[in-house]
Amino acid sequence: MASGGLQLLGFVLAFVGWIGIIISTAMPQWKMASYAGDNIVTAQALYEGLWMSCAMQSTGQIQCKVYDSLLKLESSLQATRALMVAAILLGLVGLFVAVTGMKCMKCMEDDQVKKMRMAVFGGVIFIIAGLAALVATSWYGNRVARAFYDPFTPVNTRFEFGSALFIGWAAASLAILGGSFLCCSCPRRETSYPPTRGYPKNAPSTGKDYV
Repeated sequence: MASGGLQLLGFVLAFVGWIGIIISTAMPQWKMASYAGDNIVTAQALYEGLWMSCAMQSTGQIQCKVYDSLLKLESSLQATRALMVAAILLGLVGLFVAVTGMKCMKCMEDDQVKKMRMAVFGGVIFIIAGLAALVATSWYGNRVARAFYDPFTPVNTRFEFGSALFIGWAAASLAILGGSFLCCSCPRRETSYPPTRGYPKNAPSTGKDYV
């Protein structure tokens, strides 16, 4: 029962982490500028994400613009996109694999060994997906921090960490933690030894056996 509870907890954590990765990828707040500069009066904040850039006006209205061309984007941004999309796809595969290996499901009940292996394999996939998202968010955050502390970057063009980065870090951690619980949820197989067979006692020999 304890193993089943740990398995269920791991699946829930990994699933929540996978949903968080999707939300983080879609959000435009990967980096934000709280002050747009003296030349822009109507904009209070600027946001940039993986797919679009947004500007919030003083009236509270948000205007977003999708990036025009994929080839004009920086290679680091394209790599971040690829890692996040790969994390989402891996999480989807890990979801189906882990569901198959869950003890509460009736799939593969006739072979418990393969069922446990499916749960472990799903956990490994979730761990890889979490690591991909963690690398992508950390890489992007490192670029934002380096540009912020660069003395040659103008003050009115400096960006800070956006909320999407924090959601991505938390989601990646949940996916890795949930995948680890799935990998550790399988009970160890106990080694069974065949019962010891008692040797028959030798009957006492009598003189009649000999001629």
